[in-house]
Amino acid sequence: MDTAKTFKPTTILVLRKLQRHPEVERIIGMFPQAHVEIVDRQRDWNTLRHSPKHPVVAGKRVLMLAEATSFLRHFDGCLGSGVRCASYIKLVPISNGCPYFCTYCYLAYVYRDYLPFIKMNLNYGRMCDEIFDLASYSPNAVSFNMGEMLDSLALDHVSLLTSRLIPLFSRLSRGYLMLLTKSANVDGLLTLRPNNHVVVSWSLNTQLMIDRFELGTADLEERIHVAKRCQEHGYRIRLRIDPGILYPGWQRDYAELIHKSLAVLEPENITLGMLRLLPGHFRLARQAYGYRGEQLQDIGLTDKATDGKYRYPPDHRVRFYRSLIDTIRSINKRASISLCRETPPVWDNLKDHCDPAKCNCLVW
Repeated sequence: MDTAKTFKPTTILVLRKLQRHPEVERIIGMFPQAHVEIVDRQRDWNTLRHSPKHPVVAGKRVLMLAEATSFLRHFDGCLGSGVRCASYIKLVPISNGCPYFCTYCYLAYVYRDYLPFIKMNLNYGRMCDEIFDLASYSPNAVSFNMGEMLDSLALDHVSLLTSRLIPLFSRLSRGYLMLLTKSANVDGLLTLRPNNHVVVSWSLNTQLMIDRFELGTADLEERIHVAKRCQEHGYRIRLRIDPGILYPGWQRDYAELIHKSLAVLEPENITLGMLRLLPGHFRLARQAYGYRGEQLQDIGLTDKATDGKYRYPPDHRVRFYRSLIDTIRSINKRASISLCRETPPVWDNLKDHCDPAKCNCLVW
């Protein structure tokens, strides 16, 4: 069951210069039980000093209200010669993670050198100006991906970001907002008027893998149900089956996932990806999540690509993708299918089935 709506921070950190900001007052008012602490810098607060839990876990209940010097990160798609990806703009209004406890989440490892908390950047005027300026002066369409560094909807009822961003993108002829989520938190979306410049994508996995590795997220049925509601409301819908994980019975379970999804959804794209982890992530997961983290160690990742991440061997990945593609095509002949951050040999093997120009993060 999705725990996003029941999110209650134990501590709210407020940057001193923002303590009278109306958004700070509103958010603090939502959580009267939280301890509020004023800080001069985001690094002034030490999670280890305040909790016996691992910082990655304890930080899931610490909310930092601060500012960003920039909300945009330019990703050029370069992950070495051995991994293919496309370029886009990362939109990061909330950083350092989300309230969910996904064992394999790479953000926990990426932010290992930072104080672990959920940072909500409140200088929204700067955010909107940056988006408007880049989209207005770019000669080409620009994809603003708000799902790469955060779950786009998990805390939308706190941040109210979609109420600001969706009307903004309706006015941008060359700007497109990409939302990606494991959440069922769509109440905000359903109060807004959709436009063709906003795409909502759900990250899906089998219920067994959700139960094992995606603690706190919406279950599979919930995700499909709210995706259908958003589709009926008029939003462009995409699906991302990622990270694919091999285990006894995976063929049956992923086929069932696809049948359940495509029975009620008409996604314009389905992007497929498989589990990939940095070497240090295995130790971090064990320390933070105990037995759930230990299960990643035995999952069979042996092939290391130029992005530094371990993967399943190429033949295992091709077999997984072919199984899912065959199931998708037996139901839906129209949706584009693509691969997420795969190696050239795997792409070449599936070139007649997948379109690199149409994947989850791209504009078309």
